[in-house]
Amino acid sequence: MKTGRLIGRMFLTLSLILIGHEVLNALESGEYRLIALGELWFRLDKAMGTGSLNISQAIVQRYISPWLWEGVFQNVLTAPGWLVFGIPGAALARACRHRRRSSRTRRKIF
Repeated sequence: MKTGRLIGRMFLTLSLILIGHEVLNALESGEYRLIALGELWFRLDKAMGTGSLNISQAIVQRYISPWLWEGVFQNVLTAPGWLVFGIPGAALARACRHRRRSSRTRRKIF
């Protein structure tokens, strides 16, 4: 449970960072524009020079299934980055939260 909570909080933190990035870009340019997860991955890929986006596409299309890349991965990569990390982060943080005992199961100490 603690691991799920930690991963959920990390995803939520990353989501807030991505929202902050979009807000800063909006303040600089004067207009708000959503930044897709694929665009963020492309920027990181270009900065690090790894080519992981193209490699991932090739592996999924050749060795797993072409429809998986076209039907699932492309939809995820075109979604806003903060949304892709925010929804699973919130779900994990909520599902793995610390639950208190109900009043029926608590022992009364007098």
